[in-house]
Amino acid sequence: MITFTTIKNIGFVLTRFKGTDGVTLETKKWMHVLTTMGYNCYFFVGISDSQPERTMIVPEAFFDHPDIRRIQEKCFGIPTRTSQITDQIHCLRKKLKNDLYSFIEKFSIDMLIAENALTIPMNIPLGLAITELIAEMGIPTIAHHHDFYWERERFMVNCVQDFLSMAFPPNLPSIHHAVINSQADSNLSYRTGISPYIIPNVFQYSASAPFIDDFNKDVRKDLGLEEDDLFFLQPTRIVARKGIEHSIEVVNRMNDPKVKLVITHSAGDEGDEYHERIISYAKLLNVPLIIKPEIIESKRRITTDGKKIYTIWDMYPHADFVTYPSLYEGFGNAFLEAIFFKKPILVNRYSIFNQDIEPIGFHVVSMDGYVTDEVIKKIKHILKHPEERRRLVNNNYTLASRFFSYEVLEQKLRTIISNIEGISNERRDPAKWQHLSLLSDD
Repeated sequence: MITFTTIKNIGFVLTRFKGTDGVTLETKKWMHVLTTMGYNCYFFVGISDSQPERTMIVPEAFFDHPDIRRIQEKCFGIPTRTSQITDQIHCLRKKLKNDLYSFIEKFSIDMLIAENALTIPMNIPLGLAITELIAEMGIPTIAHHHDFYWERERFMVNCVQDFLSMAFPPNLPSIHHAVINSQADSNLSYRTGISPYIIPNVFQYSASAPFIDDFNKDVRKDLGLEEDDLFFLQPTRIVARKGIEHSIEVVNRMNDPKVKLVITHSAGDEGDEYHERIISYAKLLNVPLIIKPEIIESKRRITTDGKKIYTIWDMYPHADFVTYPSLYEGFGNAFLEAIFFKKPILVNRYSIFNQDIEPIGFHVVSMDGYVTDEVIKKIKHILKHPEERRRLVNNNYTLASRFFSYEVLEQKLRTIISNIEGISNERRDPAKWQHLSLLSDD
């Protein structure tokens, strides 16, 4: 028997709600849109820096909790696991499931949104706990998938395929699955038989872009840039799939000492090997890198010794050009950000860009896996012709506003929630149909 639920309180479940990683950013966007739609949003997380009055923090939900990290080390890269690891997984699963029940009771949760927690197995006990809870309660759930384990090489050899098949993702009647690109749609359907909704990453294009103000006017100086330097911005972490060596090559081939490359983030949780490779490659090509993640955080502030801490939004207004030569992206938040700030951008034509973004008609400098003379020629042309650059970035902004805006997200979320709730009384208009009759007068 199908029961329809009136949804008021929505509970997000995720490992981390902090910083500027893609899952955190998209969760904040969904929260904003759902709040505007009239829903109350609450959070079950391992670590968080926002919404404390609406948040339950459970340390074991964080993927970098010591116990979870030890499990990860014993589950991937090897074909079998010990009974002790199995027992530890189940012990944490039970603990996290009880915590989830407490969260649902405390905040009177009517629907869950699992943000990547049922997608990539960074926290196996949490994924199992969410799956069991949904199976036991039948609670309506949106599983928002950002990147699946089969998309990451480091998860392919493992000793937990039984758990991956059960919970990453689970196939249960009350779960509505949402993916961020058409390739994920195809792969999920092929592997599991699940038919998901496609909800791309979005941006609030209806808002005004931040500009250079009294706080961020010193960005160039604090980065070590001269006012007449050409500021090339790489707004990503230093991880291999970002293809940063291509950005370094671009700067080298620009053959202009005034071109400087700024990378906004460090390696994060994916190790230092690629970071060292980038530093070495830049020295080889005589390209000075500016890497100062210590002055870029999720919120503006001034330290006790008077130094300014900026956000990534303070970087974009100063940038002359954005480099985004990623080898792979689930969608492309940095692309949407560059369009929002009306900046010209270099894009390596990664598969999702080819399928879901490029056909819309965006004007970018594109490359196919490697930098060519033509790529450099186009970058120089754009930088030397401001009127043409202005026309191209304005056109990109218009397209992104139509296809990747908050309004698009609201429309797609309304579709899913309507399938869960039915049509609420507030949205029903019986008078609209009274002039129609199912019976013919003939």
